[in-house]
Amino acid sequence: MYKDFDTVAYDSVFVHVMDSLSRSFVNPKTIKAFYSNFNSQPKLVSKFYIDGSLDSLGYYLQNSTVHGFNPKLFKTEEIKSLIEELTANKFKKVDESYPVIAKLELLTANAYLNYTNYLRFGVVNPRNIFSRYYIKVKRPDSVGMMNLLASDNLLDTLRAVQPKSEQYKALQQAYLNASGEDEKRILLLNMERFRWKMPETGENYVQVNIPDFKLTWFDKQDTVISMKVCVGGKRETGYEDKMKAFAKSGNLDDKPKNHETPLLFSKINSIQANPIWNIPVSIAQSEIYWMARKDPYYLSNSNIKVYYKDKLIGEPDTINWNKYSRDKLPFKFKQGSGGGNALGKFKFIFDNSSSIYLHDTNNKNGFNLTNRAISHGCVRIEKPLEFAEKLVGDSYTYDKLRAEVDLPPIDSTHVKWYKKRMAAKADTTKSFQLKPAWFGPKKAVPLIITYITAWSQNDKIEYRPDVYGMDEKLWVAMKKFRL
Repeated sequence: MYKDFDTVAYDSVFVHVMDSLSRSFVNPKTIKAFYSNFNSQPKLVSKFYIDGSLDSLGYYLQNSTVHGFNPKLFKTEEIKSLIEELTANKFKKVDESYPVIAKLELLTANAYLNYTNYLRFGVVNPRNIFSRYYIKVKRPDSVGMMNLLASDNLLDTLRAVQPKSEQYKALQQAYLNASGEDEKRILLLNMERFRWKMPETGENYVQVNIPDFKLTWFDKQDTVISMKVCVGGKRETGYEDKMKAFAKSGNLDDKPKNHETPLLFSKINSIQANPIWNIPVSIAQSEIYWMARKDPYYLSNSNIKVYYKDKLIGEPDTINWNKYSRDKLPFKFKQGSGGGNALGKFKFIFDNSSSIYLHDTNNKNGFNLTNRAISHGCVRIEKPLEFAEKLVGDSYTYDKLRAEVDLPPIDSTHVKWYKKRMAAKADTTKSFQLKPAWFGPKKAVPLIITYITAWSQNDKIEYRPDVYGMDEKLWVAMKKFRL
């Protein structure tokens, strides 16, 4: 019967079926472009129906539940029914098969693309749902999808797209064994996070996981160093509504606080010992202004210099703050190097658009808290000296760095520097001024600030609280994809 297959007549049916189905496709333009290149030929059916690959695809779609997907997403039952209809071959004329072949071809193409894309890239683009997600995750592109549709071996592709990461497989195993709905939900959310196509960190990188309040330096699977961190405080409850009110009034008193640390990927490229803190405008308006009004000597006692049009004001204690509204402050504020500096003795710098960095702190009590979401957005680290040692990577540079913060050298041959510095500091005939000193790491180290609430560690799943409410937001975004 199929010897009489009329490609012109089939093409007409195919176009009609495409028009009726494409509105429900995720990537209709790509699918249309693919079939346009091949004159509407049923490429998938003709290649993969006879060898049983379409049946195998149906198996993978039906078993997508192991990834937390709902098989209905892929119209699994409809595809199965169309394969059965084609196999039964009860058509009296060949043209009666055209709608079945066309529908099977297009539903298969859509399901195949969606299934492979969801496993390779995740079902949600995090940058579309989180306002402070600055990691450039890769997303499906038309070239990659066209190549998938042109695949010579459907089964090899389906096997190849199964997630390979040990973390994903551990979460998946736990998900399949879990009985409680809350536990399954957290596992599913983090499986999705491990599906996102992150930038390549390489085998040696630093990770800050916000819900864990922890910094870990990984070398392959080994931990080089691990320490507690304090991250940005959670934004105010009802933030969106309060922002609407602020947008209307323009009154700073209506502006809600949002100090959440952004998620980002960068490389640590420098260390500053004895840093100067360039105080952000938001902190100047919400804190420094009020402290200076309350206590005229607050600025000088806190080693904070005030600048007007980039010129240093010699006597900041004499400023009449009543003359200035905090939303139009004409001043800039910088806290000088030293023991009272909010950044402590070290600042670790990496390129980013949010003015975020890792730093030491003069307030160590925060590390004793269970919930360490307490900063203005930057990441305070518990062991800055150890971290700096790992970054610089050699004893010569490390001892130079130690000398800058008045610590004796590790190598006895470097004592000369230290004594010279301490003598200069103690010389009362000269004015010793503490200044920032810059050091470069042995090589720039990749840094990822991420958000994971469940992961595998020492053959068990670790769970952490959803400190920023990001699980909740992701769960809503995944609604139509999940079981």
